[in-house]
Amino acid sequence: MSFSYLVLGAGRQGTAAAYDLLRFGDARRVTLADHNAVQAQNAAGRLASLASPDQHAVIDTIIFDAANEQAAFDVMQGYDVVLSAVPYRYNLGLSRAAIRAGASFCDLGGNTELVRQQHALHKDAKQAGVRIVPDCGMGPGMGNTLAVHAMSLLDDATHVSIFDGGLPENPRQPWRYESTFNIEGLANEYYGGITVLRDGKLTHLPCFSELEMITVPGIGTLEAFVVAGGVSTAPWSFLGQLETFQLKILRYPGTFTQLKAFSDLGLFSPEPITVEGMQISPRAVFKALYEPQVRSDDPRDVCIILASARGTHDGKSAEATVQLIDRFDEATGFTAMERTTGWHASIVAIMLARGEIPVGAIPLELALPGDIFVKEARRRGLTIEERLS
Repeated sequence: MSFSYLVLGAGRQGTAAAYDLLRFGDARRVTLADHNAVQAQNAAGRLASLASPDQHAVIDTIIFDAANEQAAFDVMQGYDVVLSAVPYRYNLGLSRAAIRAGASFCDLGGNTELVRQQHALHKDAKQAGVRIVPDCGMGPGMGNTLAVHAMSLLDDATHVSIFDGGLPENPRQPWRYESTFNIEGLANEYYGGITVLRDGKLTHLPCFSELEMITVPGIGTLEAFVVAGGVSTAPWSFLGQLETFQLKILRYPGTFTQLKAFSDLGLFSPEPITVEGMQISPRAVFKALYEPQVRSDDPRDVCIILASARGTHDGKSAEATVQLIDRFDEATGFTAMERTTGWHASIVAIMLARGEIPVGAIPLELALPGDIFVKEARRRGLTIEERLS
């Protein structure tokens, strides 16, 4: 059996996802949709150049406006699965459009409250016979999936912690960071806070709190601290089952102080303020100033996910740890962020196409078995190590 896939957004992560669908998704057709026709055509050309000789799927492009739900519905009809790689603010409307069009849907998430609204579409999705799985990608997607895998290595898990980060291999002063995904998603991570499980209760933690230092083999000493949304809906999913489910982001030393100062100034707020009689969003100012400083035309990056689960195994206290470290791929030119983000989403999309995920709007952490994902990730050359102690 072969499937048709519609990828919304022909940027970095969307292109990487489309590449993986062509390689592993039994695809007869992969369509790249973007508001920028040139970007979509360039992405399609790159995919064609990377295609293997035995690849016969059709690769085509269409112009697409993610903000127009009716237009999205029109575009989605006839596809088995829609994968959204556009900014998170569009995904609720796109989920509704997919349900109407009879197409299963996954996206890259980015905003926990919006994702919970997507989950509220469960009844509609079930009636339509489609599958909706938000929140794929590196984070919160793969982080939560590897945490679920760590939990499965124990007989009974109680405490779960995740550390993750996407970093330049060769950091440059003063920022020690390079942008490898949409700047709006980055700014959103730095605003507000996160809901985690602590002592078995839903607990809110503010961004830029609980700084600690950890050492990652092969990388060195990194800062770890709280940012927004990194575990998304998992604390609700595991409420009553776990005592702890939490996450901290990883950055090079010195980054925390910079970002905390920006946060204290209010630069991550999307709410407009009045400046010389004009309404201006501080976040818009931050993005305009920061993004050119950390943009790279040739990024060489490393992505890190460390997930651990503590509990019992064979009647004894035990800890299961799962680690992924991925780097820029010279052969394809895909960054580690593109590989980890795009391929996690594409693995989910392929499972949606094959009917391997239940019908309805399902939280990622409940939809995707960790062992199945790890097997598929390793097929793609991602290195995942696990240890039980």
